[in-house]
Amino acid sequence: MLRSTLAQQGTPVYSVAWGPDSEKVLYTAGKQLIIKPLQPNAKVLQWKAHDGIILKVDWNSVSDLILSAGEDCKYKVWDSYGRPLYNSLPHEHPITSVAWAPDGELFAVGSFHTLRLCDKTGWSYALEKPNTGSIFNIAWSIDGTQIAGACGNGHVVFAHVVEQRWEWKNFQVTLTKRRTMQVRNVLNDAVDLLEFRDRVIKASLNYAHLVVSTSLQCYVFSTKNWNTPLIFDLKEGTVSLILQAERHFLLVDGGGIYLYSYEGRFISSPKFPGMRTDILNAQTVSLSNDTIAIKDKADEKIIFLFEASTGKPLGDGKLLSHKNEILEIALDQKGLTNDRKIAFIDKNRDLYITSVKRFGKEEQIIKLGTMVHTLAWSDTCNILCGLQDTRFTVWYYPNTVYVDRDILPKTLYERDASEFSKNPHIVSFVGNQVTIRRADGSLVHISISPYPAILHEYVSGSKWEDAVRLCRFVKEQTMWACLAAMAVANRDMTTAEIAYAAIGEIDKVQYINSIKDLPSKESKMAHILMFSGNIQEAEMVLLQAGLVYQAIQININLYNWERALELAVKYKTHVDTVLAYRQKFLETFGKQETNKRYLQYAEGLQIDWEKIRAKIEMEITKERERSSSSQSSKNVGLRH
Repeated sequence: MLRSTLAQQGTPVYSVAWGPDSEKVLYTAGKQLIIKPLQPNAKVLQWKAHDGIILKVDWNSVSDLILSAGEDCKYKVWDSYGRPLYNSLPHEHPITSVAWAPDGELFAVGSFHTLRLCDKTGWSYALEKPNTGSIFNIAWSIDGTQIAGACGNGHVVFAHVVEQRWEWKNFQVTLTKRRTMQVRNVLNDAVDLLEFRDRVIKASLNYAHLVVSTSLQCYVFSTKNWNTPLIFDLKEGTVSLILQAERHFLLVDGGGIYLYSYEGRFISSPKFPGMRTDILNAQTVSLSNDTIAIKDKADEKIIFLFEASTGKPLGDGKLLSHKNEILEIALDQKGLTNDRKIAFIDKNRDLYITSVKRFGKEEQIIKLGTMVHTLAWSDTCNILCGLQDTRFTVWYYPNTVYVDRDILPKTLYERDASEFSKNPHIVSFVGNQVTIRRADGSLVHISISPYPAILHEYVSGSKWEDAVRLCRFVKEQTMWACLAAMAVANRDMTTAEIAYAAIGEIDKVQYINSIKDLPSKESKMAHILMFSGNIQEAEMVLLQAGLVYQAIQININLYNWERALELAVKYKTHVDTVLAYRQKFLETFGKQETNKRYLQYAEGLQIDWEKIRAKIEMEITKERERSSSSQSSKNVGLRH
């Protein structure tokens, strides 16, 4: 039954493809490609894609990328807005077929006596010349390991994807045949052969473990012992994604998301409304030792966060929501659960960082960089790297944005990235080595300084003296700046003072000195929080400790007059002090009072500075006495 005519035109439609959300249709019209939304009156996107008639198109649901092939003997890769990402060189004959692998990582190209396997970015892995005539159609098996091609000479050609390679530190694993892997240790040239009962579908090598999924089973090898893998049966055969963290790994198949330990024990299976596992990839799912993050496909501004151990939503179940659509997410790998951070790139190519722990108060989402195309966290410490426009940037301590945003530029390492050509991609960040794949498929390795990783290690073990010694030895501003931020984050103000002095931040050194002279630990804590810009938290610490005057005073110091008066009125204390400071402030600038609340409370009140100073003195004495009495009671407790 004909439901509707989507489009009518004067030229034949040689090929049609559904959009990833089944809301749009892509079709050919001579040399033009047209994306037609199914909603009535929605805007149609049309562009000239080839110099000859377009014969074949395909649209991948995972990567949202479009393939086209034409009589101009070229194949091209486009994004869903019609922007060109790759343009092949002309072949000898028209390209008669193209097809994406289900996971969107590879695609196949067919022509006269030609079958080509390509990476999603366009460059070619392999070229075969079978005696087939033109290959008119290509279909992939659901697991993405085999291709069938319909040939012009009446035959069907079958092909298998082999020679895939995985690298980690000194190990190189190659899929030599459909059911055989070769492991090579480059340190001693030792070679191991791994045989499997069924064909290999997916594999991942990281954190000293190789995880291999075949059509029926999952094998877990340790790099210390290649002879006795741990084997368990899979619920469903087609694993589309394997992600690894230090303690466990994640399998994604058509039925769900499953977390397993390296001992083969099932841990959890997170679920959320409208979950579609067939469109998840390494950019939209991230795993750390305690957290699983998944980007929502229905609303691309949202990230779901789950506890790894239970599969339940993290914290109070609040979702992480951003103002723009999110393209890529990545969780940091080290440190405590409470400090776990997630970095993500949005549609504007801005890089943001935020905490994954979401209880009640809205966590700040802070921008780290602009025009970031790809990112990766180090596997050994929380160092983040990314390719930013024409620069390769390393954020040695991204947490600096929560501690002292002013010194963030001093904690960065930057170098020119023009050598990586257009559209490079970070493959891995292991230890202090970053691997980048260029647009032509070649791999480039960059080594970054090993010292920031050692500094992270010292700080996580609270070895502050060692950290200071390391910075003195290295004599680099970036190291001192990182140490300053780390010391403030861990409330070690002595180390912070040394580090800030080393980078010439004299005003901050003076402020830290003034914090040391404060009488009570609550006051010190509040001023450390203020130093990091957490004014509300600082105020809360003081109010909870009963130091109302001190809470009012910090608002006066920050010229936060509304809040200072609000606290004084609420706690019925020091209203005259607030009014006195306000009057002094206005007199300094030669201004008249216009605030209605201040006018209301100042009516008929005589300001006596002697009396106010005496009251302030009394508050400070009271705080000192409280502090010394709590200290002596602690000592008594110790003697007991």
